[in-house]
Amino acid sequence: MRWIVMPDQLDEGQEYRFPPAESATPNGVVCYGGNLSPGALVSAYRQGIFPWPSNPAVMRWCSPDPRFIVLPEFLHVTESAQKALKKALKPDSEYTLTLDNDFREVIRNCAAIPRLGQPGTWIFPSLANAYTMLHELGYAHSVEVRKNGNLVGGLYGVSIGAAFFGESMFSLESNASKIGFLSLARTIFDQGFEFIDCQVYTPYLELMGGIDVPRSIYLSMLDAALKKPTMRGNWSKIFPSFPERELIMYTDKNHKVMADS
Repeated sequence: MRWIVMPDQLDEGQEYRFPPAESATPNGVVCYGGNLSPGALVSAYRQGIFPWPSNPAVMRWCSPDPRFIVLPEFLHVTESAQKALKKALKPDSEYTLTLDNDFREVIRNCAAIPRLGQPGTWIFPSLANAYTMLHELGYAHSVEVRKNGNLVGGLYGVSIGAAFFGESMFSLESNASKIGFLSLARTIFDQGFEFIDCQVYTPYLELMGGIDVPRSIYLSMLDAALKKPTMRGNWSKIFPSFPERELIMYTDKNHKVMADS
């Protein structure tokens, strides 16, 4: 077990060098220890590593191999998702979609929702507080899906360069998180984002185009994405027209997504 020691507080502009992602154990663990200050989190993501604690007392940093990602050209909209999007985005819809409108409530719901095959959450209060601070600094973002004003789904993640690192999503009704994820994906891919990092395989995200890539390839892709500027700040202001129905519902001839089909 490899333990690290870092300063008690690292600002977002301070870099901490983790052990190389390639040195991870077969189950993807790079090291233990450290803290969740903004500089630690930003440094980890930039190095292909993310926090995945197994208990609130021990911080675990991971870089799995393979890495599960969604690329723009592989983003897939199933027939059921297409119908859900069409319903959610019609002009008189009972649904509303927003960005960075209620980050705290999104992460609270992500922590509270039971996960199949998991005894409890890994989103401990310390982790939720750390990502909320990262949100306030303009790096972490949320998507909210509301029905008749009530929050029914959403997701949150971190954006650095042209990469979006998805952390967690939740649904209180069928397709709610799918509506949020696909709307966000179409929006940021249109802005030149190179991939969404989903970290590890899930059947749910595979349906939306998730694929496994070797960690070595992922790290090369990450290096290229980090050369682009970060869209830092409140995304409701950076993407004021979100959700753009035509952008989300229509796509090129290589995909089968039509708003009025």
